[in-house]
Order: sequence, then structure tokens, then C-alpha cells
Amino acid sequence: MTEDNRVVERTGWAPVRHFAERSVLGLIVVAAIGLTFGVLLLLVRFHWQPLLNLDQSVAHNLNSWAAGSETTVAVLQQISSFGGRGVLLPLVLLSAVLLFLRRLPRPAIYLLVTGAGALVLDPSLKALIGRLRPVVEVPVASAPGNSFPSGHALGSMVVYGMLVLIFLPAMRRRWRPWFIGLAAVIVAAVGFTRIALGVHFLSDVFGGWLLGIAWISVTAYAFRIWRREAGHETPPITDGLDPEAGPDLRPAPAEKELLPHPWAKGAEILVGWVFVFGLLYVVGYSVTRWEPPFDDGVPRWLQTFRTPSLDHLSWLASKAGDTHAILIISLIFCPIALAAWRQWRPVLFLALTMVGELTLFLCAAVAVGRERPSVEQIDGQMPTSSFPSGHIAATMCLWVAIAIIVMARVRQPWRWIFPALAVIMPAIVATSRMYRGMHHPTDVLGATLLTAAWIGVLWWVIRPNANAATLSEAAEEAERANRSRSLETVG
Repeated sequence: MTEDNRVVERTGWAPVRHFAERSVLGLIVVAAIGLTFGVLLLLVRFHWQPLLNLDQSVAHNLNSWAAGSETTVAVLQQISSFGGRGVLLPLVLLSAVLLFLRRLPRPAIYLLVTGAGALVLDPSLKALIGRLRPVVEVPVASAPGNSFPSGHALGSMVVYGMLVLIFLPAMRRRWRPWFIGLAAVIVAAVGFTRIALGVHFLSDVFGGWLLGIAWISVTAYAFRIWRREAGHETPPITDGLDPEAGPDLRPAPAEKELLPHPWAKGAEILVGWVFVFGLLYVVGYSVTRWEPPFDDGVPRWLQTFRTPSLDHLSWLASKAGDTHAILIISLIFCPIALAAWRQWRPVLFLALTMVGELTLFLCAAVAVGRERPSVEQIDGQMPTSSFPSGHIAATMCLWVAIAIIVMARVRQPWRWIFPALAVIMPAIVATSRMYRGMHHPTDVLGATLLTAAWIGVLWWVIRPNANAATLSEAAEEAERANRSRSLETVG
């Protein structure tokens, strides 16, 4: 008797019948979607007049609506960016890294292969069809290349669709419709903005959606066959691609509680914030009234070294401490930290560090009101005062907090990179800010005090390294927690 026959003997024919029914239904759906896309492609390729009239009418009406307001155009462009490669590519790569860290290579490979396929399909079909982009009365945006299908519509459908399929098992069942609905709203909003901005026709967007659904369906079916060959069941697609991965996809399965006595901890953090603000105000008031002689001397001395090349290098170094760079690094590090060490506490520590830094800097700058150095300021007039330096404080807080988190959880020698960055990056940003005439040395002192005092408060209150574990230790602890939970459920 073969292995397949023994399986049937144990479980009956019902699972096999359900698998066959779902497979046939799935093939019918995929065939219908593919056929619809094929018909639409032919209609576009051979310039079917009713479709052209509809496309032109929709493009004209939406362009008339959007062109009347610069704010509307700005909002549309921001929403449209969620379907661009600048967002989708980092999202796919970061998600793949998270899956590999959680020891889930199969969904990670699916993510990379499906995403790579979408990258190939878009330019290939655009070159094959060669459709020109819309010509509208009041252009508000532009895009390179041909028009059919919409790359943003295709990319958003594929990326957000496969993220739903992969991460659905991690969601509680009552939250799954909301998760799917959110992804659908993003995809629909991206498609709408491409038409409203006048860079795609209605049929371009529908073509991108249909092609995206077809491609996800084909790759999902191949993934399910891969699962079956590996000896796993093939549950309904509504349970996600890999339901067994649900426990490993949950953010912190072994973490009992984020913080004990959260209201008391919140009060302690608030009191600490007030204390740090008072310290910054006293120091800022003192240096503003005292005005040490070297405070203007250092920026004046650095000004003598200015050249076009150094100006450009200092601009790059200064950008390493601006809001966008700090936010991007935080948004990359936090998911990786959560995936690797399966604790919310270090993520909370970093998030509160950056929120506290921003609010302390803004409030202290308004309260102190210090003038910028009396030298030429390359960056021009800034909306905030000079003390303390926001760029330097943000850079210090970010890299010091990351170093604290990593050093307790990594045993390999490369962990010393992060303490080095906690020193090197603020030094680079501080030098560039003084070179560009934007800050005094005592502004750097204010940023240092802010970092030391605020991180000290959070360290004392949150204890970010409590129960710190390495990558393998965190995985073993999560596995024990999942096994214990399964036994409780069975019992």
C-alpha cells in the first residue's frame, strides 16, 4: 500500500475531495482573471473606440478636479508613492529579512520570487503594448515610459496582496477582515491617484490590478503545491499561505507583559521629561546670557576651511541627522529588532527615546530662544533657535539607544560597530553643523545633556534589556511558549 493510500485510509476521502474542489475552483478563477486581462489588453492594443472614449472622459474629469488645488495634488502624490518602487522595494526586502530572521525561508522565497516577477512583467508588457500616457488639459504630474499596464497598480496589488497572504496567519480571526480591507483600500487609493494625476488611463489601472491578481494567484498555487509536496495540508486560502507559520509570525509570543504597572511607569516618564526639560532650560539660559568667547570662535574658525567640495560633504553629513534619515533608520531597525529578539520592550525604548528627544528639543528651543552663530549660515534661516541642536540630539539618541539594545543581545564581535557608530555619527553631524554655521559648541553640549539625561530616565523606567536574549535564545523561548500554549489548548 502506498503512502498516499495510507493517508486516505486514515483520514477518509473528504480532505482529498476538498483539495480537488478548491484546486478546480482556483484554476477557474485564475483562468477567468487571465482571460479578462487578455481581452482588455487586446482592446487597448487595437484601440477599441468605446474604451478610448471612456478612458479620455475619466482622465479629463479627474484632471479638472485635481488641477484646481495644489493641496489636492500634493495629497494625491503622497498616496501614489505607496505604490512606487521607492516604497514597495524596501517593503519587500525588509519583509523578507524579517521572515528569514524568524526562520521562515519558504514564505521569504515566495515573497522575493513573486516580487521579482512583478518587476519583470511591468516593463515587458509596457514595451509590448507601447501605449502613450494620457494628454490632459492641465498636467499636474509626469511619469516616464509607456502607459499600459499601470506599474503602480500592478506593484501595489502584488506587494500588498502577498503581504496579506503571508502575514494573515499571525492575525486573530476577528482582525483578518480589517487587515485585508486595509490592504484593499491602499491598492484602490493608489490606482485612483494614478488616474487623478493624469499619468494613467482607467484601463491601465484595471489592467495592472488584473495582472497583479493573476500573478499572485499563479504563485500562490505553486506555493501550495510546494507545501503539499513537503507533506503539509492545503487549507483554504483564507487562512493564509502558510498557516503553520502563524506562531512564528506573531511579534512577541513569549513576552508576558510589556511593562508592569504601566500607569505608574507613564507617570515616571513624564516626571523624568520635566526634569530633563528643566535641566536644558537652565543650561540654555546660562550659555545664552554668559556667551562663552569660544562659542562663536569655533564656527568662525571652521568657516575658514569652506570650499565647494567640503560644503557638499558637510551637507551630506548634516542630512545624516535630519528628520527623514532618523525616521528611516528607526523604521528599519524597529521591525528587525522585533523579528530577531521577539520583544516589544526594546522597540518601545527606542520609540520613546526618539519621541522624547523631539519634544524636548522643540520645547527647549522655544523656551531658550538662542540666536544662531554670527557667521554665514549655509542652510539659511531656520525655524527653530540654536540651543540645543536637534540634528545632533536626534543622532545621539538614535545610535546610543540602538547600541544599548544590540550590545545586550548580540555576542559576536561585530556588535562593537554600534557603540562606534554612537560616537562617530554624532561627531560627524556636530562638525558639519558647526562648519555650516548653524550651531555653537555649547549647542552640542545641550544635545549631549539631552541624550544622557533622557536615555538615563528611560533606562531606569523601562529597563530595555530586561530578559534580553540572543536570536537563538529568543527563538527557543518562543517555541517553548507556543508548545505550552498548544498543550493548554488541547487540555
